[in-house]
Amino acid sequence: MSRPFMENLKNRYLDWVLFKRVLVYLKPYSQWVALAIFLLLGVSLLNLAGPYFTKIVIDDYIKASDYNGLDVIASLYLAVLIASFIFQFFQNYLMQFIGQKVMFDLRSKVFAHLHKMSFSYFDKNPIGKMITRVVNDVEVLNEMLTSGLILIFSDLFTLVGIFVVMFYLDWRLTLVVCLVFPLLAFATRFYRVRARDALRKNRAYVSELNSYLEENLSGINTVQSFNLEKTHHDKFEGINRDKLKEDLRTVYYNAWYMPSIDFFNSLAVGMVIWYGGGRFVQDEIQLGILVAFIQYLQKFFEPVRDLAEKFNIIQTAMASSERIFELLDTPEQIPDLVPPLSDYKVQGEIEFKNVWFAYKDENYILKDISFSLAQGESLAIVGATGSGKSTLVNVLCRFYDIQKGDIKFDGKSIRDINKYDLRRQIALVQQDVFLFSGNILDNIRLGNQQMGQDEIESISQAVSSHNFISSLPFKYEQELQEGGVGLSSGQRQLLSFARALAIYPQILVLDEATSSVDPETENEIQKGIRELTRGRTSIIIAHRLATLLHADKILVLKHGKILEFGKRKELLQQKGVFYKLCQSHLQAQKLDLNNTEE
Repeated sequence: MSRPFMENLKNRYLDWVLFKRVLVYLKPYSQWVALAIFLLLGVSLLNLAGPYFTKIVIDDYIKASDYNGLDVIASLYLAVLIASFIFQFFQNYLMQFIGQKVMFDLRSKVFAHLHKMSFSYFDKNPIGKMITRVVNDVEVLNEMLTSGLILIFSDLFTLVGIFVVMFYLDWRLTLVVCLVFPLLAFATRFYRVRARDALRKNRAYVSELNSYLEENLSGINTVQSFNLEKTHHDKFEGINRDKLKEDLRTVYYNAWYMPSIDFFNSLAVGMVIWYGGGRFVQDEIQLGILVAFIQYLQKFFEPVRDLAEKFNIIQTAMASSERIFELLDTPEQIPDLVPPLSDYKVQGEIEFKNVWFAYKDENYILKDISFSLAQGESLAIVGATGSGKSTLVNVLCRFYDIQKGDIKFDGKSIRDINKYDLRRQIALVQQDVFLFSGNILDNIRLGNQQMGQDEIESISQAVSSHNFISSLPFKYEQELQEGGVGLSSGQRQLLSFARALAIYPQILVLDEATSSVDPETENEIQKGIRELTRGRTSIIIAHRLATLLHADKILVLKHGKILEFGKRKELLQQKGVFYKLCQSHLQAQKLDLNNTEE
């Protein structure tokens, strides 16, 4: 299957390994789990009392016409019912409490682990798949803990208890019932193997559906613009049909297995009536024992039926846990070998030394890149699309690790600097701006509550975003939807400038950050950039001449190689690639003016 979101359905973990790892998350709540199991044991023992009371009533009181004894047994039976209700109430509440706690812990761990993964991980895994892990799969595990795993103890207690009582009442009748067990075990194994496969594939298709849905909703503008509704609907329907197929497989196996349990139950009861009835006729067994035995037998198959239903829950949870632990077991591709330092500061000196980088295998995007920037210098990077400009920025921020060479900050290798310490010193402004849901104030300070509004307004004025913010109904308290819906691309870009400069970086990186801004706004931004980059090392990727002519140094890339590098004035004097690029910009501007005059 060649669909882009299709998961590998190959078995990667054994069931007992998954159980063991799930149980680790119960360890912090071991005392609560022990109490829940104790309550379950109490409920199981109380449920065993009913048939035994029946046996006593028939053989000791009804047969002897002892009405006082009937009253005592009725009172005891009522007390057992009340005690069973109380035990079940606290047992259910406690199990739900434990499940919610474990789900909270696991979901937090998965979320934190995702934030440690490098860009290359998200290049290979769709966002919808990750959402399925954090939301759906963790929820399924919660259902297993609350309705499956712990309740299995109750069913096992009940099965063992019933078997012991039946053996105590009449061991020969018990052995007759045991003749049914091999058939039951065979049917259970047959069901387990096939149902697990269907349930695992079902979870994979759920993940695939979420991924495809997230992609289509994110690109709804493109879908509707190119009239792709029918095409994408057909693809979605194909995935949905595969999921339906696995759902129906599960229903089919359940339709066979559940009636088989009832059949074996009726078969066991029939054998008890046949064998036990014959012994009753011969006065070898009391009627109360026979009636109680049939009641216990009915209760014996109830947990078996429950175990079959819980098996579905557990197998679904195993499929989900398999994917959760696969994610948690995926190591960071850019591990930190040095601890973070809260007082670490970058001065701003940057050196690329024979840097080679490829996103995949040896298809190098950057090839033997070497250049250096002194503290406070600005560098403009130019080149055609695909020349490696944005890739250079990605390795500078250590979103990816380089394969060869080294990148140094103040003479220190990038691998010897904690990546979070490094990124705190670099402010990156990209062409595609992402704004979080919340107000403008929080989008600029990004969690730094110590930064006051006056300080933020001063920064906003420097990058010319204050005027448009002040024109909004609620100004800096204006609520934004996810992605900044409702703001123009230029306004989002201005906010990203304020957000970047609010961290007071030592290094400023602008990745074609003025491409979405109109010329009038760009003039204001250029003034703010010149003021705020003073004393900071800055790297600017841009195609506009106004940006290039204010840089101290120019780096010209082509197919991942450096064509030209040096000071701006020197490159202009050489009349090489950069000089011709500036000339073409000037001619294009003149052409635009002529077109405007016409």
